[in-house]
Amino acid sequence: MRLMEFQELLHTEFGTARGDALLSDHVLPRIGKTGAQAIDSGIDPRDVWRALCSEFDVPKTRW
Repeated sequence: MRLMEFQELLHTEFGTARGDALLSDHVLPRIGKTGAQAIDSGIDPRDVWRALCSEFDVPKTRW
């Protein structure tokens, strides 16, 4: 998944402000880092997206 696609999904699902806050502030238990840290360390944005969706009960049809 491209970073641009990830950001579009994030902002569509959570809104721009909340999505950006979740990405930078919320530590994802499955990954052990914030989403931003995970992406910066080379983790595929798709894996970060799936972790966020799982954490916040986003229906699987939108993963």
